[in-house]
Amino acid sequence: MPYHGGMASGSRRVIFAALAGNALIAVTKFVAAGLTGSSAMLSEGIHSLVDTGNQILLLYGLRRAARPPDRRFPFGHGKEVYFWSFVVAILIFAVGAGISIYEGISHLLHPEPLRNPMVNYVVLGLALVFEGAAWCFAFRAFNRARGRWGYLEAVQRGKDPTLFVVLFEDSAAMAGLLVALVGVLLADLTGLMVFDGVASVIIGLILGATAVWLAWETKGLLIGEAANQRVVDGIRHMIEDAEAVVHVNEVLTMHMGPEFVLLNVSVAFRPESSAGELESAVADLDTRIKAAYPEVKRIFVEAEARRAGPPP
Repeated sequence: MPYHGGMASGSRRVIFAALAGNALIAVTKFVAAGLTGSSAMLSEGIHSLVDTGNQILLLYGLRRAARPPDRRFPFGHGKEVYFWSFVVAILIFAVGAGISIYEGISHLLHPEPLRNPMVNYVVLGLALVFEGAAWCFAFRAFNRARGRWGYLEAVQRGKDPTLFVVLFEDSAAMAGLLVALVGVLLADLTGLMVFDGVASVIIGLILGATAVWLAWETKGLLIGEAANQRVVDGIRHMIEDAEAVVHVNEVLTMHMGPEFVLLNVSVAFRPESSAGELESAVADLDTRIKAAYPEVKRIFVEAEARRAGPPP
């Protein structure tokens, strides 16, 4: 079963849900950090604030990607989604992870006692509920999109990064909340503020690892990743079955966006075919390929002599 990639409307719903949750949670965490002086809570507030900004960037990327082709960008603006997803990964690493680790080290060097720790427990408990709801929403959308693929396989092969970016962010948020809760609890029970600072550093490391993984998975799409092998093989077989075709030299594909595949094929046609027959054969292939694979938006066919060697 193919990875459906997640339609833009589905991606937007997931992002809006995460945006609303993170914005409310960020305000609550900052208020709690101010009342209690907790480094871990401040890191969590920064985490939620960064996530909120990231969702705004993802929505901006989806809006930019929806613009029609023009002279400067004849194949459209679909790769805007990939660019802004990459920017999100960089922001998580630079802002979220960097500030969290800095705050943690600062509190390790200059520990401060917690004030009103019960506020932290209440806020973290509520945040776990809200964040858990957003995570479930994102996970269900990702689960529908991945079809029969495994989770890691779906991330590696999926062409809509907005779905797994939000899922990764929410997963990191859940892990960060649990770390913050343990850190605050240990600091409260033992009176050792080192646990609060350590929790902040761990949250930063979680964010850093998440950012690196997101950047790695988005990089290929940004550079120009091919369509999934299932699509490439299906197109090749379809062309090989055409009556006018003798041999398929190569099938080159590139994702210009989550739902836009650019296709270039090199084909050896029967030498006795007339110009009219070749034109008809190419038009028929164009129609059949686009009907079987709607994500293939533009097709270029090159008529060349048969090449030796394995097909690319």
